[in-house]
Amino acid sequence: MKARFELAVVLNQHWPAVEKSAHINGWQLRTLSAIRRCRTSDLGGHVDACTACGNIRISYNSCRNRHCPKCQGKERENWIVKREEDLLPIPYFHVVFTLPDTLNSLAMCKPKAVYDSLFAAAWQTIETFGKDAKHLGGQTGMICILHTWGQTMQLHPHLHCIVPGGGLSKTGNWKTARNKGKYLFPVKAMSKVFRAKYVEALKSLIPDLDKNVVNALFKKEWVVYAKRPFAHASHVVEYLGRYTHKIAISNHRIKAIDEQTVTFGYKDYRHEGKKQSMILDGMEFIRRFALHILPKGYVRIRHYGILSSTSKAITLPEIRKQLPERKNNKPKEKRLVEPYNPLICPCCKTETMVTIEILPKRGPPQRFRPKDQKEFWLNKGE
Repeated sequence: MKARFELAVVLNQHWPAVEKSAHINGWQLRTLSAIRRCRTSDLGGHVDACTACGNIRISYNSCRNRHCPKCQGKERENWIVKREEDLLPIPYFHVVFTLPDTLNSLAMCKPKAVYDSLFAAAWQTIETFGKDAKHLGGQTGMICILHTWGQTMQLHPHLHCIVPGGGLSKTGNWKTARNKGKYLFPVKAMSKVFRAKYVEALKSLIPDLDKNVVNALFKKEWVVYAKRPFAHASHVVEYLGRYTHKIAISNHRIKAIDEQTVTFGYKDYRHEGKKQSMILDGMEFIRRFALHILPKGYVRIRHYGILSSTSKAITLPEIRKQLPERKNNKPKEKRLVEPYNPLICPCCKTETMVTIEILPKRGPPQRFRPKDQKEFWLNKGE
């Protein structure tokens, strides 16, 4: 269902002020510009006509920006299909590593260093506990996705990680985690190790890091959140798919727009996820959204250990050989993503659409705006 309100409308309303804003850098401005022009005549497009019924369809190009609320659905589905091929019939655990708000100012100035340290520290923590014989005694793996926002679009950097409940020993044998069906590793111990690993990683990337910042980080109680294992491996990718191509706010969460303000919905997790509404000044809404535009080329989905791209071609087939076959385990049907067929006419449903003109970066020609488009096209063929 199409959203009633769009982020692009907010951007267009405040664009002169956005261009002059001191809170938005050049890369953020370029990204916001792409979002506001997505699927409009500004990006060009093409005109299709049906040779059977004469229906005319004008389509505008998308911006394909990963921060755009209109361009993520298809990417998400394709990602899920690819990840399903890597699933093992074992328990998987959802672990979330969160940075304290002490680092928010630094994240705005040096986002790459702050987020790189988060990835490094999270994997080092999982790897350390995995190699410990008390917990597992083997090499495990991890898929993680970076999110930088909370429900109200304030800066809230955290990693959503999916970790298999086992690993490969030094001799190449599969070992199942000793969790008794509960949690992968003890979260309190993980929190302390994660904090130490993070500070170490951050200091290596920012050698002149203020000692006051370091002291403040060690005074904070860090949080590592862990959920019980998924009931079935097939649930893992579906669950992870919620997070992969998510952006700071979707168009469906925007409830109202006027000349000055934006109203949007959010879940208040301090009150058991109760649905609330927030009203922000238009420029403040845009400033908060821009906080979550990642640096150019930054990789926000990463794979580690036995799930890394360099290892899984060898490790996954070997693990499958060692895992016992489950009784009554029907072969899982592959998820089918029906590709969009631009040749099918939305009017007569036949595969008879042909492109008759490519539109430059401007509005459609006047001749494609007649009152009776069907009559225009049919007469043209005479």
